[in-house]
Amino acid sequence: MSPVAIDDVEAAAERLAGTDIVQRTPVERSRSLSDRCGADVRLKMEHLQRTGSFKTRGAYNAISLAIDGSGERAAEVPIERVVAASAGNHAQGVALAAADAGIEATIVMPEAAPAAKIEATRAYGAEVVLRGSAFPEAMAHARTLTDDPGTRFVHAFDDPDVVAGQGTLGLEVLDQVPDVDTVLVPVGGGGLAGGVATAVKARSPETRVVGVQTEGASTLSESLAAGELVTRDEPDTIADGIATGGLSDLTFELLDEHLDEAVVVSDDDVANAILLLLERAKQMVEGAGATAAAALLNDEAVDDLDLGGETVVPLLCGGNIDVTTLKEVVTHALVDRHQLIELSVRIDDTPGTMGEISTLIGAERANIRTVRHERSRPDLPVGDADLVFEVETNGPAHVDRVLKAVREAGYEVEWTTREA
Repeated sequence: MSPVAIDDVEAAAERLAGTDIVQRTPVERSRSLSDRCGADVRLKMEHLQRTGSFKTRGAYNAISLAIDGSGERAAEVPIERVVAASAGNHAQGVALAAADAGIEATIVMPEAAPAAKIEATRAYGAEVVLRGSAFPEAMAHARTLTDDPGTRFVHAFDDPDVVAGQGTLGLEVLDQVPDVDTVLVPVGGGGLAGGVATAVKARSPETRVVGVQTEGASTLSESLAAGELVTRDEPDTIADGIATGGLSDLTFELLDEHLDEAVVVSDDDVANAILLLLERAKQMVEGAGATAAAALLNDEAVDDLDLGGETVVPLLCGGNIDVTTLKEVVTHALVDRHQLIELSVRIDDTPGTMGEISTLIGAERANIRTVRHERSRPDLPVGDADLVFEVETNGPAHVDRVLKAVREAGYEVEWTTREA
């Protein structure tokens, strides 16, 4: 018997319908992504939940069941406190659901968790404990805080009640896009993917459910290939929300049974998806929230999935990105698209040369962000220097015009970020 069935998901949907802390999020068509992969792409805007992610669904379902004593992991004594471990989004979901229920919450988060997620969790009334460099260490510490019989541990994905709550997102997608052919789901611990796949396959068996992970956290495809759980102690990805280090037995069983395929994308794909969604869809999402959409920017994944002519729904599952991370991601994506470049120009170190080269670059309508002198490189002849310009452009063709202008003026110039 499956650990989570469609009846569990449907009951969770009824439960969530009775609260205003979980919203029915909209679906919008993306013309840019549709053109990119030859499909009709509809974005499920789950990042517009009150906490910025889908996690409130599972947390509310689990805590509600624990309090009324009917859940899978209901305690024998009244619940007065919940404990959870999270990289950030589950933390906020648990904190909000606990506050709504009038009970205390303690959340253990990695020390490297984004500041925005830490502060938001505290703002919902939870006690936040920072422990360890990655999610597995935070999880291990959280387990030590649950000795009190009045405490319920709310696991981010290894919990049938949580998974059933996350599965309500699948029911919502089918209701809003009844002709959907493929649902793309980001995968960390597998709670969302397991719940969504369970719901979708029960209601619409012909709809394909595809799990998406990043290269630095690709434990799903590795586990499916090995036929057993494969974990990573320190997953490495900009999508911190899916950097769990592995699935659980529960979610692996669900995904092995219901998931159609798994694809892997790069962090570059995720960064480019964040920027595309920001520029074209006017939606700000975090790394995990952009992971499903990133599959539509990965040529290998698009070819493997053969999405042409399909109706495709990527789940934008989280929008809690802090400003520092957003700046780093946007900068990386701009470099990748050759809209932010670095040029090194060899010069005779004489007055006025910087101004002359700056004028050449400016005449091509390129914007100089920064410039610095390099005079101490071991390969520099005496009296020479390198001027290193950080320049904003419109793309590769614009870069070529800038390079041509500088070279035609007699300067030796190198595009040092060409391979970035």
